[in-house]
Amino acid sequence: MLRSGLSSTSPSGPLASASLTSLERQSSGPRYNFQLLETLQNVPAAQASTSTAPDESGAAGDRSSSSSQAARPPPAGAAQDSSFRCKTSCAENTFASNFVLGTSSSSTQENYPRTLKTPLSAGNPQRSGYKTWTPQIGYSATSSSAISAHSPSVIVAVVEGRGLARGEIGMASIDLRSPQIILSQFADNTTYAKVITKLKILSPLEIIMSNTACVVGNSTKLFNLITENFKNVNFTTIQRKYFNETKGLEYIEQLCIVEFNTVLMEVQTKYYCLAAVAALLKYVEFIQNSFYAPKSLKICFQGSEQTAMIDSSSAQNLELLINNQDCRNSHTLFGVLNYTKTPGGSRRLRSNILEPLVDIETINMRLDCVQELLQDEELFFGLQSVISRFLDTEQLLSVLVQIPKQDTVNAAESKITNLIYLKHTLELVDPLKIALKNCGTPLLRAYCCSLEDKRFGIILEKIKTVINDDVRYMKGCLNMRTQKCYAVKSNINEFLDIARKTYTEIVDDIAGMISQLGEKYNLPLRTSFSSSRGFFIQMSVDCVALSSDQLPSEFIKISKMKNSYSFTSSDLIKMNERCQESLREIYHMTYIIVCKLLSEIYEHIHCLYKLSDTVSMLDMLLSFAHACTLSDYVRPEFTDTLAIKQGWHPILEKISVERPVANNTYITEGSNFLIITGPNMSGKSTYLKQIALCQIMAQIGSYVPAEYSSFRIAEQIFTRISTDDDIETNSSTFMKEMKEIAYILHNANDKSLILIDELGRGTNTEEGIGICYAVCEYLLSLKAFTLFATHYLELCQIDILYPNAENMYFEVKHVKNTSRSKEAILYTYKLSKGLTEEKNYGLKAAEVSSLPSSIILDAKGITTQITGHILQNQKSTPEMERQRAVYLLATRLVQIARNSQLDPDSLRTYLTNLKKKYEADFAKTAQVSGNSEE
Repeated sequence: MLRSGLSSTSPSGPLASASLTSLERQSSGPRYNFQLLETLQNVPAAQASTSTAPDESGAAGDRSSSSSQAARPPPAGAAQDSSFRCKTSCAENTFASNFVLGTSSSSTQENYPRTLKTPLSAGNPQRSGYKTWTPQIGYSATSSSAISAHSPSVIVAVVEGRGLARGEIGMASIDLRSPQIILSQFADNTTYAKVITKLKILSPLEIIMSNTACVVGNSTKLFNLITENFKNVNFTTIQRKYFNETKGLEYIEQLCIVEFNTVLMEVQTKYYCLAAVAALLKYVEFIQNSFYAPKSLKICFQGSEQTAMIDSSSAQNLELLINNQDCRNSHTLFGVLNYTKTPGGSRRLRSNILEPLVDIETINMRLDCVQELLQDEELFFGLQSVISRFLDTEQLLSVLVQIPKQDTVNAAESKITNLIYLKHTLELVDPLKIALKNCGTPLLRAYCCSLEDKRFGIILEKIKTVINDDVRYMKGCLNMRTQKCYAVKSNINEFLDIARKTYTEIVDDIAGMISQLGEKYNLPLRTSFSSSRGFFIQMSVDCVALSSDQLPSEFIKISKMKNSYSFTSSDLIKMNERCQESLREIYHMTYIIVCKLLSEIYEHIHCLYKLSDTVSMLDMLLSFAHACTLSDYVRPEFTDTLAIKQGWHPILEKISVERPVANNTYITEGSNFLIITGPNMSGKSTYLKQIALCQIMAQIGSYVPAEYSSFRIAEQIFTRISTDDDIETNSSTFMKEMKEIAYILHNANDKSLILIDELGRGTNTEEGIGICYAVCEYLLSLKAFTLFATHYLELCQIDILYPNAENMYFEVKHVKNTSRSKEAILYTYKLSKGLTEEKNYGLKAAEVSSLPSSIILDAKGITTQITGHILQNQKSTPEMERQRAVYLLATRLVQIARNSQLDPDSLRTYLTNLKKKYEADFAKTAQVSGNSEE
């Protein structure tokens, strides 16, 4: 789809506008950057091999090079456009530079920017780039020197979702000095603070956006904010069809270096960043007149700033938003925490779960708010009462700032409705301010201060000069129709007053006619209304079955629903038509008045974006507090230790009748690698997910399910849990395991939280153990907090060599099964320190199943023989034990120095106990040494 739009070589195709004279006439096109060609000359990975240069008359002509070069093979599926294939000499590249920059090849050059329309946007001239803005600083088109190291050389493509996906941002950037593409996708609010921050960090030379985002007179809020904040950056528009996520995924598969192709796992469901990279690569391909070689680019994914990264696979494994068993089920982390009252609050909660915060100060501010809401019932219920009355403020703003191209009846009705919604929203500002006036936490006070903005009152006063005071949002289509009809005050437009009087008379006539029909036929008729049918007749029949044949003949379109009949008549249909005609006149005249009113308040409307942000945040904080009231959650602390006392699984608690079994967790830098063993179904996978969910809850500002909790901020959360194959990528279970673990190893750092469950089960035992051991050794070299659940008991010996590794296991009990006169396993789901003593628990689980007893006996015999050959007990040496004791003492002392809040006496007692424990451990190693010498 993307390539076909540029493959035409006919004069009427998109490339026909490449003539310099026609380009200069189309002044509404996007602005080209003026360092771009100079920068491209310094890009080693993609040297320009083709060019389209202007001839002396100014028209673009193809020039063949006398010294032909070997053409680089394009990626699979590349366009065969001849204008992208011709070979040029170095001299002709100068002409190409002049063509792009809109200058001639003479020595006299212009030093100001020129507006240029690219072939990618030529197909829709009326929707081209933002034409009235020009850069404040122009770059010389004649500079032949290389760009300095501090000059911008990054091109960024930005795309935003539409409709309900508005606020979902996809970005792709490429540095023209190095063949690296950075992808990002994140949810942002109406202030677009994340987008602006991200762009400021990138310092782009040029920004590419869709032409639908910057239609003159109807540009999006995102486009306006970017142009305001980046006045010295060039903008280029590309047709929306080039933002194609399918093509973006193909580009990544073709161009990404093999070592970094695990990025495919991260972005395969992130459609907006895929769409952005498709447009970016197509645009760079056009301006350079060359393709990138296959498998030549480094492509990586980065989340938004100040948030932790959770890849799509981990989000699915942890069931953050969607239940893996039933997508309609609310048994997810989102379902556990979602007690929001507004659509904006729900969207904010969703985006926060996918991108938890990493800034401790911001998290603690949220936790302070939740704590105050829990302690002050009046504040909690007062805020909840006001917030629940707000509509979707973000959606309302999105519709308000859009100017319809055609003044249709639907557009008029929508505009009137949204003005009523706006009035309803502004009238809630004062009640919200009153609810917040006595709050004590800094964040709530800041939100209260933001409501002091005088523009709220200015907008509301302007609305009340035109709109009736008693007009408000009401449920029910007929109620809202009435509100819209009588929204504008009387005596503003006399024709409108006459039309409304006519409408009222028609409605009264309809009610009177139905009443007369009821008296005429002695039937209990009543007037009903629906948006699709208009006014119609309904009749309830209690305990009597009345067939349609018994109804009078003038009743038509009869339908029965339970004990109610609905029908109409020819006269009623005609009156409905008259009513609709009268409504169209009312809406048209009201729309003219409303548009004039909106034009006066647009300059003040920015305050509503802050209101939307305030409402959604308060809604989410109230939701956190609400979730705490339903369970015994505790406020988390943030240190360099992951310590959870009696923590439990939040989703499992929602499913279970009784609270799940609670367990302790303790991970520090000195003991950052836990190997967890235990029988099948003992709770290993559930425990791993529990830790990740608690970590996410803590980092979004929620309380967590535990008696006490302390967390180290995780910048990345990785999981390797599922064991399914992937038919879409032709990956077996084992291959999928390897891709997921490769992604973790490439991207993990010292601040990561890594959860790995049953690695290596997709291949044979020897290879599985080897792979697991190698992966463990690599992860042990990091300071990442890692929980590694496995059935390979051989891995438990790794703590002998690595003092930061620790073994944990889930306990089970053996009980007599009276029905079968056999011993059965009772799962306690309790986590303990050490190694599991259970052997061959897979056989015990199989024994409970319906496998034949002969198979079980044979399996036991074979297992005993194999175990005798491959299992070798390893014992640690006294020297290793001494080193381990010293290491653990040192890490505890460092931890105390960093995080201790104990008073001097308590600290002294703690250090004394620590010394005694070390001396006991050291004495134990000496005893072991003496025994070994004997």
